[in-house]
Amino acid sequence: MQAIIQTHNLRKVYGMGDIQVNALDGVDISISEGEFVAIMGPSGSGKSTLMNILGCLDRPTDGQYLLAGEDVSGLDKVHLAAIRNRRLGFVFQSFNLLPRTSALRNVMLPLVYKRSEKFTTREREEKALAALEAVGLAERAEHEPNELSGGQRQRVAIARALVNDPVLIMADEPTGNLDSKTGDEIMALLHELHGRGRTIVMVTHEQYIADQTERTITLVDGRVAQDDKNGGH
Repeated sequence: MQAIIQTHNLRKVYGMGDIQVNALDGVDISISEGEFVAIMGPSGSGKSTLMNILGCLDRPTDGQYLLAGEDVSGLDKVHLAAIRNRRLGFVFQSFNLLPRTSALRNVMLPLVYKRSEKFTTREREEKALAALEAVGLAERAEHEPNELSGGQRQRVAIARALVNDPVLIMADEPTGNLDSKTGDEIMALLHELHGRGRTIVMVTHEQYIADQTERTITLVDGRVAQDDKNGGH
């Protein structure tokens, strides 16, 4: 299997002079195509910093990050944005949907910003509807976020993450704002997507959520403390 994520001695330092914090202190990880991996760690462990770098939202201070074989460590903000839009899909704890905008229009947004391909409005609508269908929400396409339950909103967010056919889905506490039953439904959907071959990296603070993935990477003080196979499917 091809490695989707490879990091070598990844470091992120905040602050200057004597007041420096090593948010990441030499992180080496490799995640293969088709894996479902959880990233865990206590508050201040560096998991959010790592997620931001893996998601091309930030750059490391030092070290190397290869995304699907491409070194993205030193890219500027413009090029990182292009990589994010072309290769990554994001699912956030707080959904990050536009209010007063239909589910269909929310899912279409990444296609609007995809400069490498020009889609007609009809093509964008068809792709967005297909993504909503993939998460079981096609019949809610014209509903706005305030007309949807928390679980339905997260499904819309997942559809938005899928619409550009990304090489990697980054899920940041995707069940964090949901009750346990709805959280289980979202996890079932992520398992379904993983079963179709999607690579998913998920940050969570819930052990029972992490245990459902194939592998858990635990960070402590900016370093990989454990990297365990879970056997989750």
